[in-house]
Amino acid sequence: MTKRFMTRISRLGLALMALILIACSQSEPPSNTPAVKPTEPQATLAKAASPSLVDPNATPETRALYRNLFALQGKQVLFGHQDSLAYGFHWTAEPDRSDVKDVTGSFPAVYGWDLGHLEKVDAQNLDGVSFELMRESIKKSFARGGVITISWHLINPVTGGGYNDTSAPAVAEILPGGSKHEVFKTFLDALVEFNQSLVVDGVQVPIIFRPWHEHNGEWFWWGKGHVTEDDYIQLWRFTVEYIRDEKQQHNLIYAFSPDRSRMNLDSLEADYLYAYPGDDYVDVIGFDNYWDLGHPANTASLEEQREHFVRSLTAVSRIAQEKGKLAALSEGGAEAIPDPEFWTGHLLKGLEANEDTRRISWVLVWRNATNGGYNSKHHYVPYPGHASADDFVRFKQRERVLFEDELPPLYR
Repeated sequence: MTKRFMTRISRLGLALMALILIACSQSEPPSNTPAVKPTEPQATLAKAASPSLVDPNATPETRALYRNLFALQGKQVLFGHQDSLAYGFHWTAEPDRSDVKDVTGSFPAVYGWDLGHLEKVDAQNLDGVSFELMRESIKKSFARGGVITISWHLINPVTGGGYNDTSAPAVAEILPGGSKHEVFKTFLDALVEFNQSLVVDGVQVPIIFRPWHEHNGEWFWWGKGHVTEDDYIQLWRFTVEYIRDEKQQHNLIYAFSPDRSRMNLDSLEADYLYAYPGDDYVDVIGFDNYWDLGHPANTASLEEQREHFVRSLTAVSRIAQEKGKLAALSEGGAEAIPDPEFWTGHLLKGLEANEDTRRISWVLVWRNATNGGYNSKHHYVPYPGHASADDFVRFKQRERVLFEDELPPLYR
């Protein structure tokens, strides 16, 4: 071959290599430019950093949920409702029904459930919800792409009384070496058995588990004044270690959630960390806040409550950022929703107030008891015809807020 021919071959080879490199670089968009707009239903989430869970052996779906919730931070917030599929203000146990869906056309993005009385081996929980209905609802919600969070109002293991029986100290007795430790382990075993039944197509449903909540209040037997700070920390750590290490349950995300009403506005961040069990035992920096959302005992003006709500969200979000955790309004709402513009005028304004509040991952409001429950007005989302129903629809329509029908795929 001549030298000129060899030169042409080399040039052709270089050109071909360049074309291949260009094609490869265009086969997928840059990592900071998602191929599909993330706000669209079933959109692909932008790739996020890989935050670590307290369970290094967490299932792939559990890790994906945690990572994808991180990816949504600052962009969108998931809306949740307690017992949403179990009953509503005018109905009980109707298949695939929810007051949220009756008003907005969609189920909530987050479903809250409570396991109280599971430890008694009862067929129903403390609010009369069948554990079988709960199990099937959790599986259906997960199959649709929804997120599940579970709390647990346990009976007092010393007295046998309810979760609010503070007549006898209990926590020290259920820790290792205590007189009720073996009894307490049977409680946890009941949780494990229920958790193992939450399987869809071979996948164990990821659960955001929120035990021992509102511990800085005095109304539960595990609450402040009934347990030392150190014993509470040991209770939390034993719970995680027993479920994760002894029982090998790897589908749980652990959420810590003190109550806002027992935090001082001038020391919110310090008060939040009372009895904090440590970063190695907590995945979610949550808090329960009814106080700033129209609690009847709060004498502050509505405008002051809105300001305080922003301050509390900001403080919790900053703690979460410092610790590399998710932040959530893990429980709250306004009973009977007396403000017809509560959703966009109070809740959403708080969530959109600043860069920190926009990092709240989800909001869970409490349940809609049938016929208003014990006081005839115990409900936290509107039902058809409610004064705040139109504003609730506007709330759902806001781009920042996600209901189930707007969720991107969170488990892959």
